[in-house]
Amino acid sequence: MNNEHFTDHPAVSSLREGRSRAAVDYRYLRMAHIWAENSYCKRRQVGALVVKNKMIISDGYNGTPSGFENVCEDEAGVTKSYVLHAEANAITKLARSGNNSEGSTLYVTASPCIECAKLIIQAGISRVVYAEKYRLTDGIDLLKRAGIEVEYRSLDEADCLSSDVASEGR
Repeated sequence: MNNEHFTDHPAVSSLREGRSRAAVDYRYLRMAHIWAENSYCKRRQVGALVVKNKMIISDGYNGTPSGFENVCEDEAGVTKSYVLHAEANAITKLARSGNNSEGSTLYVTASPCIECAKLIIQAGISRVVYAEKYRLTDGIDLLKRAGIEVEYRSLDEADCLSSDVASEGR
């Protein structure tokens, strides 16, 4: 059997493209996870990357506003009200940079809350990929209502995918 005809088949090409897109998604999610390590928050560290045309155009992690002490929780362990979410930090950083986020993808380690979802919509971000589900889904629901493509990709599944991709290359 001639393998050229099989590999040129649209179904195979679509499968490969889907795997390739997933591989890219996992790569950026892993980078967002590493970026989250910059956060001084003790309860939860979250990272975000905004990607457009295969370029990271902004990044963010949860933390206090510029000029504030890098302490996210009070003595009781409760997050201070003025702590910014990773998505908000990435989007406001974009605004200051002059980059255009229209049609970009946001990679974030945790699903966006309702307030961040509003910012994502207003920033013109067209796709959101997140790695951890949060108990409240109102942010995700709002993004979907706005027509934004939303995908959950568990970082645990990334290990399986990377070994699949590696074995394909042999």
